[in-house]
Amino acid sequence: MSELLSFEDLSVGDEWKSDERLVTAEDVAKFADLTGDFDRLHTDPEFAKETPFGQPIAHGLLGLSFVAGLSSKKPAMNTVAFVGVKEWSFLHPVYFGDRVHVITRVTELSRHGRKRGRVIWKRSLLNQDAKVTQEGYLETLVACRTVAKRPHTNLKAAS
Repeated sequence: MSELLSFEDLSVGDEWKSDERLVTAEDVAKFADLTGDFDRLHTDPEFAKETPFGQPIAHGLLGLSFVAGLSSKKPAMNTVAFVGVKEWSFLHPVYFGDRVHVITRVTELSRHGRKRGRVIWKRSLLNQDAKVTQEGYLETLVACRTVAKRPHTNLKAAS
């Protein structure tokens, strides 16, 4: 694995495309087992035929999990903490057999203390037809390569 990027390596507008991943019925079954979410929309092909989707679809949160996993290597960051998800939208279903990838773009950068930086990432999960299925903003704290100096205070001796 290549060296992890630090906060100083980033600029607003930087963008990466992840590797692709095939979404399978087995992925959905394992996610249902792990989470306890056995909604028939995801697990029952006969039921799903009668829905607007016409077939089973992956859990929305499984898609978000793919975003987290696929984008963890592109870019490979020295992440200190995952802080939050903002304005996440589920735009189109992810079907069994879809090939998904993530586009990650840096939208905001700010120093956060002496040893870290706050990064706002726009992340989009796209299918094989380049259709955005989910997107939103994730916030992380990323380690800095250099520690910022403490602000200097000039105290004069009392006379």
